[in-house]
This record gives sequence, C-alpha cells and structure tokens, in this order.
Amino acid sequence: MKLNLLRALIALSLPFGLFVQVCDAQTDMQQRIISQSGTTAKGRLADAATSVAVEGGGAGLRMVPADFAKLKLAPGCLLKLNVLDDSDYAGAFRIDEQGDIAVPVLGILHVAGKTVSEARHQITQQLLDDKVLKDPQVDLSILEYSAPEVTILGEVANPGKYPLLASRKLLDVLALGGGTTMSAGNEVQITSSRADIKPIEVHYSKATDPKAVENVIVQPGDTVQVKRAGIVYVLGAVTRPGGYVMQEEGTLTVLQAISLANGTAITASTRTIYLLRRNADGTEVKITLPYKKIAHGEHADMNLQATDLLYVPPSAIKEAFTDSQGILASATSASIYAVAIH
Repeated sequence: MKLNLLRALIALSLPFGLFVQVCDAQTDMQQRIISQSGTTAKGRLADAATSVAVEGGGAGLRMVPADFAKLKLAPGCLLKLNVLDDSDYAGAFRIDEQGDIAVPVLGILHVAGKTVSEARHQITQQLLDDKVLKDPQVDLSILEYSAPEVTILGEVANPGKYPLLASRKLLDVLALGGGTTMSAGNEVQITSSRADIKPIEVHYSKATDPKAVENVIVQPGDTVQVKRAGIVYVLGAVTRPGGYVMQEEGTLTVLQAISLANGTAITASTRTIYLLRRNADGTEVKITLPYKKIAHGEHADMNLQATDLLYVPPSAIKEAFTDSQGILASATSASIYAVAIH
C-alpha cells in the first residue's frame, strides 16, 4: 500500500508542448523511496521510473513515452548537472543555438544530437581526461526539452506537425497523421531537415506488404509527404460516371476504367469512344479508340495516364464529338471514387 502511494507521488509530467518540465520531482522521490524502503526498493525503482503514471490537469493518466530514453538533445534543452562530492559543477545549463553548454572548469561541451546517457558519458570522460576526478559520479537529467517534430503532408487524414522524440518507422509516422486517404498514391517522399541529405522516394500503398517498408526510418525534423494518386475520369454514357483513383501500382487500362464505371449504359454508342489527354505544356490531344474491338480482344488495350478523360458518347450523338472543352469542364465536378485495382 505504501509503495503504491509512493509510486503515485512520483511527478514526471510530459505534455507535448514547446517546453516540458521533467526530472526534478522524480529525482527527489527516488531518493525518498531508497531512504525509506532500503535496498529492497532499489530493485523496483527502475520499473517505477519507466512505468509510473501521473495525474495531470484532469486529463487522466499519462505514461512516459517508450522512446523518451532515445531523445536527442537539441538547442533549447535545459540540463541539470550534478557531480557527487563536487558542487563546482552543479547547475542548470541551457543548450545554445550551436548545440553547446558551458560547464565551469570543463569549458564548452557540444552535446546536441546526443542522448542524455551519451552526454553523461561525455562529461564523465572529460573529467577523467582532465584528471579532475579519479572516479567521477555524474548525474545529468533534462529539466526542459524542446520537442522535435515531424511534418506530415499530403494525402493523410490529419496533416500537420507532430512531436517525434526519436526515430520511428514510416508506418508509425503515417499512423500519427491518421493514415493515408483514399486519394493517396503509391509514392511517399521523405525530406530530411539536413540540407546535405537528398529526399528519398518510398514506394508504398495500402496493398504494399508492411514488411517491404519495415526498415524505412523517419528522423525527428523530417518532412513526410504522401503524394496524391493519379485520377482518370470516365464520363458520358456509363453507369457510374466520375473520377477513379489509380491506386496500388498506379496503372489503369481503358477496359479497367470502363469496368470501374460499372460498364457502359444502354444508350451508349460503343463502337468508338474518345480519350482526352492533357500534355505537360497544357495542350490537349483527342484520341479515337475502337472500344468494341478492344472489348472483343481484336485491338490492344491501352494504358491510361493520370488526368486522362475517357468519354463514352450516347448513341444519339454517335461520333459527333466536338465540344471537348465542355467535357473537360465537367470533370471538375465529377465524383471521385477510390477502387483497388488488382
């Protein structure tokens, strides 16, 4: 009962804001637990420090993030340093814009990009190298930290900036943004915050085996952009006219597109249909397609490109297809459908 009460009193609040207060209450309570419970408490102290839940502001219980130990120090973090039996080094030190802290006697130390454990080892080693202490006992903790973020853009449910304490797998990062939308394509671009690292393109879609992207890692500060899939429009005398997302492998043929539109309508003139294609320079090309021959296997099927528009004319119009501008304009108000192509 007493142990549960002591655990509940350990204060370690971690809201994902610009700066977060940590470690003071935890350090004091750890010392109190050891002094009151003796050596038997030491074996349980590590578990209590990592699994303790604390009550905060009526928001329920919050847990220490699993990746907190991997947090990389960054400019703006405030560190608390203590060296046993030597108060000359005690104090709080803010990491400057260059990633350095100025410690008495030791001078300037570069700690940005290191974990707390690595920075603690660095200070310990410096004390040994300078022959200041023979067996330095260094305690280093974070009082405030600037939460690193990842930016998630494009076709995700909730684009924006999200706290990212340490490197995470791409699938985990996409989950932070609520997952991909039905308009998501099969390309994800990851751009590093470092200018010397080139952006990488990752092939990923809802049909991708998760193991295929298992080793794709996103770092704090990166920008993840899920690119929009290509859309092919099928209009005119079809059962369900609209735009169809080129998901999965990003390919779609004329027959597949007509099939997605639930086939041609009874009033359709199926001998010839028309393809409107916009070139990169803005010009338009009208292509006549022998749909009936394609459907009977007498003519090769044709791969479509993003923004292509297929038009199936009604029999009343037959082959009179002159108002291409009007057909293109109607695509802007067409419903968009997402259908997986296998």
